This record gives sequence, structure tokens and C-alpha cells, in this order.
Amino acid sequence: MKRSVLGCLLLFVSLLLASADAQAAPAHQPPAALHNPRLDPILQYISHGWDTLTRTMEDCATVHDPKVAAASILYLPAGMDVPGSVKKLQQNCNVKVEHLPAVITGPGQVDTAKFSPHGLLYLPNRYVVPGGRFNEMYGWDSYFILRGLLRDGRADLARDIVENYFFEIEHYGGFLNANRTYYLSRSQPPFLSSMVLGVFEAEKHAGHADNAWLAKGYAYVEKDHAAWLAAPHQAGKTGLARYYDFGSTPPPEGLQDESGYYRQVLAWSIAHPGQLDDLVVDAKSPDGSGASYSTQVCDVATTMEKPHCEPPVALKLSRDFYKGDRAMRESGFDISFRFGPFSARTHHFAPVCLNSLIYKEELDLVHMARLLGKPTEAAKWEAQAAARKRNITKYLWDAERGLFFDYDYVAGKRSTYAYITTFYPLFAGLATTEQARAVVRNLGVFEHPGGLAMSTETTGLQWDLPFGWAPTNLLAIDGMRRYAFDKEANRVSVAFLSTIEENFRRDGTIREKYDVITRSSEAHATTGYHANVIGFGWTNGAFLELLHGLPPEEAAKLGQ
Repeated sequence: MKRSVLGCLLLFVSLLLASADAQAAPAHQPPAALHNPRLDPILQYISHGWDTLTRTMEDCATVHDPKVAAASILYLPAGMDVPGSVKKLQQNCNVKVEHLPAVITGPGQVDTAKFSPHGLLYLPNRYVVPGGRFNEMYGWDSYFILRGLLRDGRADLARDIVENYFFEIEHYGGFLNANRTYYLSRSQPPFLSSMVLGVFEAEKHAGHADNAWLAKGYAYVEKDHAAWLAAPHQAGKTGLARYYDFGSTPPPEGLQDESGYYRQVLAWSIAHPGQLDDLVVDAKSPDGSGASYSTQVCDVATTMEKPHCEPPVALKLSRDFYKGDRAMRESGFDISFRFGPFSARTHHFAPVCLNSLIYKEELDLVHMARLLGKPTEAAKWEAQAAARKRNITKYLWDAERGLFFDYDYVAGKRSTYAYITTFYPLFAGLATTEQARAVVRNLGVFEHPGGLAMSTETTGLQWDLPFGWAPTNLLAIDGMRRYAFDKEANRVSVAFLSTIEENFRRDGTIREKYDVITRSSEAHATTGYHANVIGFGWTNGAFLELLHGLPPEEAAKLGQ
């Protein structure tokens, strides 16, 4: 059947939207906003921060892991000759170097529980770490860092980062959560196509279009996309994808870095019967994993008489709990109640964020295939994107509430948990005009004096209310601008940027997250990971991007 004229027009518009974010960040072009001397201190902090946060295999500090108490060790791919930079690292830094036990060609091929100790995975090029305790190259962090680097005229460093992801896919089986051995079992949200196009367009804008490099990137994006279509990542029969980690034991970084977290989860489960009962088992059960915890039921003493108690019971969290816990960490949103209490059922859901990003990756592949003269392949990606869009609308769109929600394919029902990822379909360009208008009408669900909060639920966890994060604020604002809701986008941008800038003036730092209700960097979760890390790579990048997006009259409101 011949495609209608209207269908061709819609496809053309979709392709323009799909590549818009790559074209929105050419080489450094300071807007009028950056001539505001009141913003000089924070812009200098960000500019200097790229170098402070850059790591190489010639730097002793690179191998150190603040999250795990173990000797410094660096792992090379199986069979790889030891590079000269690594030999210097051995000599100058007392770093132990070993090879991985086998060649890795795909995700999940190595049992990460067998590493003792865990260590850093070698990367050939420079990269930028988030800051604080995060001393490795993180998957989705790198996209927002890269956008900041391109805005700051650092395309060379941005390209090094993307080349490192090519190396990960080639030698470590996929686009990793981060380059540590305990991350070999999972990925992170798929931003590789956006990063490849971002660097390509920036270099093209500077007069150095490298089609050979684009072809190389296209091949690696294909591999990344294929991993999300593999069986373990399929969300039942929905035609959509899910987050999935190949491990089913407590994650090493969580055991030390979030001390006491799993005990708190079990205590919450006992206090809230019926919520996580199926994920708590007897300590002797083969379905259990991790540490054992003891619980005891006693009478509440109301007199001087000694209260009567039942014998203590030893319990564990189940392997399925840890499967969901690890999948949550692949999502990047660790931790919230979005996928049930403590997101313990993340692997049961087809999420809005993941499937929107895969859709965008498919349209990016269409765009790259056309640039590379591959019309047949472009048509293939176009068909896959169209099918995904239909399934996203079928399973994730709630017309009555005017928001996109995650879908629990195990329970066979759509979630009702309002989450900021409802803006991802706008960022990806898959929402219809009517859907985008409905989502923006609901902006007040998330909007607060300091920007957009993650959710409407106060759980004590860092990816829920009252916390606002740079990456999700930036994607939501990008989405609103894509559908011409500039008034709303400007308002939210000013609110979030001014929160970052005012806190910077107070303590001289940029943080990973903010309390958007109180407009404060004093944002500490009560359960799980408690800190608010200084650095901070993706906040730095988002600050530059949001600032560049503001018209001069709005930017003038900052720094006062």
C-alpha cells in the first residue's frame, strides 16, 4: 500500500524532531545570558570542573572506588596486551592489573558475583566522572555531561567519551552502567545514539564532518539497540522493553554504600503486610539471597510484667527482590516507589522512559542510515519505531488523566504512579500534539518553586518528592520546547537554574540533586543512599544547556 502524503509529512516531522537535540548543541556559541557578570563564578566553576572531573588511565586516582572497600585493581579485556599507560599505572600507583576471565561478546556472560575483589574496567580514552563517590564513567550521566561539554566547546573530550562506549560494547558486551566489574551485568538508559549524533553534528558545525566516524557509531548503536530487543529485556507480549539485570544477588555497591538499606526494606515490609510479602522468605529457603535478618514479635508492655515474646525468626529478601532491585539500578532511578515499594518490581514493568528512549534511538538510526546512504535500513528502523509508538500509546498513555504511565505487564495493568518520566515521550518526539498539550496541562502535578519534582509521593527516597534532578528537568524542558510550550519551559528553567545558582552562591558547590520545594541543596534522603554529592557532572551540563535555551529577558532574572 502506498504511504499517504500525510503519512510522509508526519514521518518527516518525526525525523526532524528525532535529531533536534543533537543539532541543538553545536560548538560553543555563548548567548547573551552568558555575558551576565553575576553568573561568571558559577560558569567558571563549571568550566574548571570538566578538568577536575576528567579521569585517565595515567592517573592514580582513577582506579580508586569510594563505594567498595577493596584494594585498587584494574581489569583489562581477556587477551589484551597491557598498554603503556597501564604499565605506568602499575609502577607509579601500586595498582594490580589482571585480565577478565573470558572474552565477552554480549551482556550477562560473566557472573559478577565471582569477582574478588571487584575493580575498574580499563578504558582507552579520557572520560568525565559525575563527582564525589562516583569515580567512574556512568552511562546516562555521560549524555548530560556530553551536552555540557559540547556547549563549552570541548568536542574533543566529548568524542573521547563516546569512543569509550564503543570500546565497552566491543570488549565488555554492552553499554555499561559504569566501568566497574560489578556493573558487567547491566546497562543504563540508552542515550548512545544521542551522544553519537551530538558529537557528529558539533564537529560538522565546526567544518569537520566525519562520515566514517558516523558509520562506526551507527554500527555500535545498532548493537546497543539489539541488546534492548533481546529476550531478557522484553516486557512480556507488549512489544515493549523492560529494565533487566542478569544478577540476582545483592549488588556490591549497595551493600557498602547504602549500609543498612536492605534491613530497612525488610522492616518496612513487616510493618506493611501485603506489600512485599512474596519477596520475603525464610532464611533457609533456596529462594533467599543476601544477609539474614532476625525479627521477633513481643507484647507491648503496659505493666511492670515482663513482655512475652515469640521465638526470633530469621528472614531474607528473595532472589526476585534483588532481581528487581538491580533492574531499578539499571533504570538510573535508584531509589523510589515508582515500581512498587522500593521499586522492587522494576523488572515487571514496561517503563515510559526506557521505551521512549528506544523509540528515539530507532528514529536516530533512521536519520543516521539516511545520512550514510542506507535507505533500506532506514525503512527498517522506521517500521520498528512506528510499531513501538503504537505500543507505547496502547499500554502507556492514559487519556483520562492526560499522562503517560508505566505498564505492569505481569499484573496486566497500567501504573497510577505519576512520575516525571511522563515528559520523555515529548523529549523523544513520539507524543501527538494533543498528548503533549495534555501533559503540559498537568505540569502543576510536578512543578514547585525550585523546578520539577520526580513524583507526587514523599517516600524518603531520593528519586521521589521533594527531590528535583538536573537530567529529568532538562529532558522535560526539552520536551516542552519541542512542542512549542516555551512559556512553560522558560518558567521551569528559571526556577531550576536559580535554585542551583542561589545555592552555589551560598556554599560554592553544585550538587547532584535539590529539594525543589524549599529550593535548597540540603536534600538528604532518609532511606538508602543519603548523601548529596558535590561535583556534579550532569548538573553542570544541564545548567549550561538550560541557560542557553533561555531568551535574554528570562536569563536576566538569574543571579540577582
